[in-house]
Amino acid sequence: MIQISDTLRSPLEYARLPREELAERIRRRKTELNAVILGHNYQRVEIQEVSDYLGDSLGLSQEAARTDADVIVFCGVHFMAETAKILSPEKQVLMPDLRAGCPMADFVTGDALRRLKARYPDAAVVAYVNSTAEVKAESDLCCTSANAVEVVNTLPADRTILFVPDRNLARYAAEKSGRPYVVAGREGGEVQPGSIVAWDGYCYVHDDLVLDELAEAKRRHPRALVVIHPEARADLLARADVVASTAKMVDIAEQHDEVIFGTERGIVDRMKARFPDKTLVPLSGAAICGNMKVNTLAKLRHWGWTVGGLNCIMFFGVNGEPWLSSSSPISRRSADAQAEARVGVARRRLVRHRPG
Repeated sequence: MIQISDTLRSPLEYARLPREELAERIRRRKTELNAVILGHNYQRVEIQEVSDYLGDSLGLSQEAARTDADVIVFCGVHFMAETAKILSPEKQVLMPDLRAGCPMADFVTGDALRRLKARYPDAAVVAYVNSTAEVKAESDLCCTSANAVEVVNTLPADRTILFVPDRNLARYAAEKSGRPYVVAGREGGEVQPGSIVAWDGYCYVHDDLVLDELAEAKRRHPRALVVIHPEARADLLARADVVASTAKMVDIAEQHDEVIFGTERGIVDRMKARFPDKTLVPLSGAAICGNMKVNTLAKLRHWGWTVGGLNCIMFFGVNGEPWLSSSSPISRRSADAQAEARVGVARRRLVRHRPG
């Protein structure tokens, strides 16, 4: 039986422990706090192995909201933990490392979106769930990569849509819905009614996937099904057999024996472990989200369990000032009413989200 000594002082000390002991410490602490561990599809395999639920960002937050856990430990990036807090305001939400941010979500701020809305006062705003709580609160609808086209199609064909923050997903939704597409700041003239005006943001992992890599993967696996995430560029999506979200990719892996996946390779590693007899390969071996990989088992045990401490989730607003803190009952009481109201708006946007 593993002997658990006193709490260690730093992630470095935890990192020196055997993985089995570290996992056992995590399980014990989880029980003590009545916690649930959420592991995003792009996390390290060892993080996925100790997670109670695996999946995409919104699905995990919805799953956690249905549990009776008092604490949510979100192994992902910052906007994901914010989403969990929005849907479970009564729960403590923690992260192994608060530096795990999302560059795509950071492309747009609430203030910048308000300025774009002022230029298009009659437009509807569709926010990809990969956005901050503040941006969600400024939006009319939220979508995922799985249902972006469906959400866009709920709006009148002649109503302009501001789509934030991913230009690639916006372009995919525009093509599938038959709407004109332009990028904000690069309109080059009058914008047609019903256009999708995309924020000029992107996921660097998916945007960096290139045709040469796909050609090489196809050369090695000529019979493989090509499945690509809609955050990739249009030229790559045009060569895909299937365009799919990460959740759908898991279903495809269950149904096919040879697949090339155009997405972050963390989910491919997970599926290869689950289906060792299948040929499941990443389109690019370099498709790695360094922000996701900031989280480690050592940090999960050390930082991710400081209830009321530094790694509790906060919603940030203009100029990086706290928008609403979830770190303790005291800090929640001190949050101003306007901030609470904005979080309420963001929650309603997610509740109105159409599952996909």
